Amino acid sequence: MKYGYLLIFLFLFFACGGEQNSDRQLTNPLETDVLVYGAGAAGTAAAIQAARLGAKVILVEPTVWVGGMLTSAGVSAIDGNHQLPSGLWGEFRQKLYEHYGGPEKVATGWVSNTLFEPKVGQQILLDMIKAEPNITLFTDYKVNEVMTTGNKVIGAGFVSDAKDNLTVKAKISIDGSELGDLLSLSGANYFVGKDPKSRTGEELAPEKAVDHIQDLTYVAILKDYGEGADKTIAKPENYDPSKFPCPCEQLCADTTVYVRAVHDCDMMLTYTKLPNDKYMINWPISGNDYYVNAIEMSYAERQEAYKAAKNETLSFVYYIQTEGGYKHLGLAEDEFPTEDNLALIPYHRESRRLDGVQVVTIDHLLDPYAISEPMYQFGIAVGDYPLDHHRDKGPIPEEIQFPPVPSFSIPYGALVPKNIDGLLVSEKSISTSSLANGSTRLQPCVITIGQATGAAAALSIQAGIQPRALDVRKLQSTLLEANCWLLPYLDVTPDDAYFTALQKVGAAGLLKSTGVPYKWANQTYIYPDTAVTAEEFASIGAYLFDGTPKVAKPTKKDLEDLLMKNNLEPSEVVPEGWQGNEESLLRKDLAWVIVQIKDPFGKPLYLTKSM
Repeated sequence: MKYGYLLIFLFLFFACGGEQNSDRQLTNPLETDVLVYGAGAAGTAAAIQAARLGAKVILVEPTVWVGGMLTSAGVSAIDGNHQLPSGLWGEFRQKLYEHYGGPEKVATGWVSNTLFEPKVGQQILLDMIKAEPNITLFTDYKVNEVMTTGNKVIGAGFVSDAKDNLTVKAKISIDGSELGDLLSLSGANYFVGKDPKSRTGEELAPEKAVDHIQDLTYVAILKDYGEGADKTIAKPENYDPSKFPCPCEQLCADTTVYVRAVHDCDMMLTYTKLPNDKYMINWPISGNDYYVNAIEMSYAERQEAYKAAKNETLSFVYYIQTEGGYKHLGLAEDEFPTEDNLALIPYHRESRRLDGVQVVTIDHLLDPYAISEPMYQFGIAVGDYPLDHHRDKGPIPEEIQFPPVPSFSIPYGALVPKNIDGLLVSEKSISTSSLANGSTRLQPCVITIGQATGAAAALSIQAGIQPRALDVRKLQSTLLEANCWLLPYLDVTPDDAYFTALQKVGAAGLLKSTGVPYKWANQTYIYPDTAVTAEEFASIGAYLFDGTPKVAKPTKKDLEDLLMKNNLEPSEVVPEGWQGNEESLLRKDLAWVIVQIKDPFGKPLYLTKSM
């Protein structure tokens, strides 16, 4: 009888109080294969890729939009990877082309080759999500609990201001949030701020850790309302025009005192001009960057802190309209679903950063072959943006003199926590140094990281293993099938018959590439049509067989002779239509033959730390 009274008491308790939702969370959690928190650039890509590999996915987003920095933060001018349209990044860009009418229709601003209205990008991403029946999307939910058993994440709990609480149990969880909020609750180790030199070994790192991050920006979208229109906003609180001493030439009293180039005011505005006569206000030179370190704040504290960043942007808009004379440019009222017409969220350039199995540093970006650990062999995503930090508005304003870097790859171990299972980390919270984050944080790079994260989660579930035990070659092969670059070779694309072979031999270190730092779109070349050297031919012969005769200038016939000497019929392993002759043996032909005879991805590759 006492159990009956207890049940009645519990029923009345939960029926009458604020614990009703918590009880429902405990007794009726949703279950899925993959849980992704954050439907931003990376999280959306992760969810789509996992779903396409057959995993059931629950995608939870804290705002009412999907797309993160691409859309909700309003940063709809793509930085980087124009010549590396890897996987879902290329797919998203193609849909932008189709919407606007071709590549030239989105090349509207001089900072980027691809610019679009945030609302258009959000709709495209939402349609891509809806096209995957394996994805269930929940918006307006914030994570407030991560469930674990031992050192393994098994799901998370979420709260909403307008909806019932939500609990999701998952085999693998992915943090795709803007600030690593699920990561912080998981028990995994992470870092915030500038790393000390003792942790990363980077020459530019400080001797001691510094709890400072990059500036954020609250983006506004202005719209041209036509000649004669006056769309001047109300004067913002504590407006001070001296905060913007030199944003453009006509509004700069002394252009010689500023370290950066000073542009004409019209050119400043067309920096991120969007289609349909709109202008993104995300100006780094004496503009609307703002310092707020909101990473460890509560959700409520963040919203309060962001008010000052919003006011900074509104002040800059008012400055442009009044001091600059651009009264006809007003806040676009048809862009964001917000009362103030500003972006839904700020553009965060820096987040919590995972303490991962592998860590991306400046040294890794500078020369992947020079570091002791060959992390390029674990490549799963690519980027080509230079090292770029925004630190003008921070507690200690500084302009870091970064070295130029070539394009680069992201290793799989940067997604995997050292000490926690059941979790993968994406977006800007991957395992990277705070300095290297200046290159890895950009939208297309983050999309490719997200796609790899989703693939890793799905493959781990299929194999019944934890992500740290996944065969990286299996993951890389899956990404190649999805038209993804593992290594950032500009001179061979997925529509080339030799693409997969060259990516594989490159990832195995059998043929090495050459990186070229180049302005704002860095480069790497594998040189597929270059003749194989004597050293390369000998090295490959040793890999394929017991060795090979020394040949000063390897020819196609030399390769045929080598194959026949080892009892192989050349016609069965050389490219179609290829005939051995005295022509130079090309790298692409050698790569093709290597893969046919002894595919380097036929041997598993595993992360060696914390297995």
